[in-house]
Amino acid sequence: MKITLKVWRQKDAQSKGRFETYTLNNINEHMSFLEMFDVLNEELIQKKQEPVAFEHDCREGICGTCNMVINGQPHGPMRGTTTCQLHMRHFKDGDTIVVEPFRARSFPIIKDLVVDRSAFDRIIQAGGFISVNTGQAVDANAIPIPKEVAEAAFSAAACIGCGACVAACPNASAMLFVSAKAAHLNQLPQGKVEAKRRVQAMVKQMDAEGFGNCSNVTACEAECPKEISVVNIARLNREYFSSVVGSETVV
Repeated sequence: MKITLKVWRQKDAQSKGRFETYTLNNINEHMSFLEMFDVLNEELIQKKQEPVAFEHDCREGICGTCNMVINGQPHGPMRGTTTCQLHMRHFKDGDTIVVEPFRARSFPIIKDLVVDRSAFDRIIQAGGFISVNTGQAVDANAIPIPKEVAEAAFSAAACIGCGACVAACPNASAMLFVSAKAAHLNQLPQGKVEAKRRVQAMVKQMDAEGFGNCSNVTACEAECPKEISVVNIARLNREYFSSVVGSETVV
């Protein structure tokens, strides 16, 4: 395959960025998208040029670090797929592919396609945990949890914190991420004790980080590689409201 890449290059957060065009020949259709970038960087290094900086870790669709916007879509055209799990067979010979970093004020660019997503870490530090002392580990079935509750919590826990929801949202909202992280704790018995404090702390930190407001566009769900449901956003709104007015947390 012959592929033309238009890649965003930016030296650092203070520098002005630009698109650079590269042509790659003999790309194997079975390569992953990141393997194709490895080929590009090898060619650039051989030419004594600066390789393209991009993030990756597991390359198994688990860690969420491979944050790229490909032809205008976070993680590319395949639904429920991270960038590292996208393969070149989903493109055609002769295609031009535009690749840029996630765009959000709260995700400042570090270099090229690498952005600083530490805002998510600070949101988790604000309340995405259980601090109740539960003593020693108990048997897995010691606390009865209804099947539908366990499944809902597990579905929310599938969020890998990649930031595609923020990149897809026209308001750069982090509501899908925050709601998923709150939902998987708040629905379980161990997490209900701190549910009110948790939602208030996480929403407060989300606002402090400069993320936009949710306007129910639902682009976040459409682009989420783990297909996290916007139902979690509705739940977070109810739980936040009930925590503020002092009533019981809505289940």
